[in-house]
Amino acid sequence: MNILVTGASGFIGSFIVEEALDRGLDVWAAVRKSSSRAYLKDPRINFIELDLGDENQLRQAMENITFDYVVHAAGVTKCIHSEDFFRINTQGTINLVNALRSMNMPVRRFVYISSLSVFGPVRERRPYQEISSSDIPCPNTAYGRSKIEAEAFLDSLVPEGFPFIVLRPTGVYGPRERDYFMMVKSIKGHTDFSVGYKPQDLTFVYVADVVQAVMLALEHGVVGHKYFLSDGNVYSSRTFSDLIHKELGCPWLIRIKAPVWVLRLVTLCGEYAGRITGKVSALNNDKYHIMKQRNWRCDIRPAISELGYRPGYMLEEGVRAAVKWYKDNGWI
Repeated sequence: MNILVTGASGFIGSFIVEEALDRGLDVWAAVRKSSSRAYLKDPRINFIELDLGDENQLRQAMENITFDYVVHAAGVTKCIHSEDFFRINTQGTINLVNALRSMNMPVRRFVYISSLSVFGPVRERRPYQEISSSDIPCPNTAYGRSKIEAEAFLDSLVPEGFPFIVLRPTGVYGPRERDYFMMVKSIKGHTDFSVGYKPQDLTFVYVADVVQAVMLALEHGVVGHKYFLSDGNVYSSRTFSDLIHKELGCPWLIRIKAPVWVLRLVTLCGEYAGRITGKVSALNNDKYHIMKQRNWRCDIRPAISELGYRPGYMLEEGVRAAVKWYKDNGWI
């Protein structure tokens, strides 16, 4: 069986490649010329250069290969210009799917990695309730809007029987991840920064559990269905930083809690600095809305009942594994 993994050089994609190889699949890792292959060293990997911005190039690159499965993990989470989210996350998905359909590719399952962010700040009134698929998405970030538009395109193909399945993970962490790593570095430097005084319910999912869900979706996911992914627990805003602090063994820590308006000023500065320098800042407009959102609960029962999904890593175990990897690999 041939499996195509887009975004193969990325955080989640590289782990999907490893698991697919372990399962005996013939893996085709979609990369760009500029993509790092630091985590794609296995000699069994077949590489294919795909330009998601060019449907014709996609057809030409794939014309001599038959893919049984496709996992579309490619995408961007940070951009200098908001239109780039839609060019890459939305139009890139449309181009890939249209290329596969125009070639009559006999794909058995197409798994799209979306995000809980497609819903935005729903069920924000306390006590917070789990976000479910029946809720109406109202994304307040360019990233979330680009993902929901890609989902809407896939929904339009339901009458044609295109075999897609959507996974919507909450915050994904683990080895090789760089955004949560910023918190690890901050705590390593004895500073923990949090925003807002209203209670915040957070959810997390370890990267290996996302990969587990991908494989389950390929095996027997219900076509057209969408599944939230988390470890099944809800955490306070401080739990994550406390666990990092514990694993780092830092003797002391300064905790700074700031009102939301301070975050707004910081992210505005980061947004404009990024546009001036041409370098993407982690402190941008999207980050403001993400950190401002209070409710990140989500209902994973459909993933459990339909996919057989069973989270293997609770937050304490996952943080321990991630911090150990950062230490072992010289990141901290």
